[in-house]
Amino acid sequence: MTHRFRLAWLVMFSVLLPAEIIDRVAISVGNQVITEGQVDLEVRVTDFLNHESLDLSAMQRKKAADRLIEQTLIKRDMEFSHYPLPVMADADPSLLDVKANYSGAAQYRDALEGYRITEEDLKERLLWELTVLRFIDYRFRPGIQILDSEVRAYYRQQLPEWRQGGKPAPELSEVRSQITELLTQQRIDESLDRWLADTRLQVAIHYHDEALR
Repeated sequence: MTHRFRLAWLVMFSVLLPAEIIDRVAISVGNQVITEGQVDLEVRVTDFLNHESLDLSAMQRKKAADRLIEQTLIKRDMEFSHYPLPVMADADPSLLDVKANYSGAAQYRDALEGYRITEEDLKERLLWELTVLRFIDYRFRPGIQILDSEVRAYYRQQLPEWRQGGKPAPELSEVRSQITELLTQQRIDESLDRWLADTRLQVAIHYHDEALR
């Protein structure tokens, strides 16, 4: 095959191929990237799960981008700590809960198509949510201690609400474990927020604004 003929054949063959869709980089987080397609998918799946109208505006895309930044930082920490990841089957109960919101398989499929997502997209998101919940608990719960004085203070604070309508308030002993867990969850959330804020300062994050419009 001559050089001239080979060139002509390559040009003809390239015309027959579908145009390649380039997924632009939207954000750089250290040496990792978040693409425009990932941001778009984050919006679509979030709106689907929240039963909200699909909103791909710049504001919603930037909110989704911020969520993906946090996810990337958490993934980095998981890798550093060699945290064992759950398997895809662990997301099955959550997927069944989502499907229960629909009258049948057809309505469920129509909803997925309306947001232009697949069941695989949805299941991966549900698995990630489960992974994050488990990891946050693993990462922050051991360092949290709730004092008895804090439990008592919360109990006293809730007494007026419990007594509304003339109902008797529960004894502290009856609700101690629930109060302790509630305060623990609040501390976990606070610890996570502080950790994310600190980690953001330690990792170079660059927005490619043109990909978020």
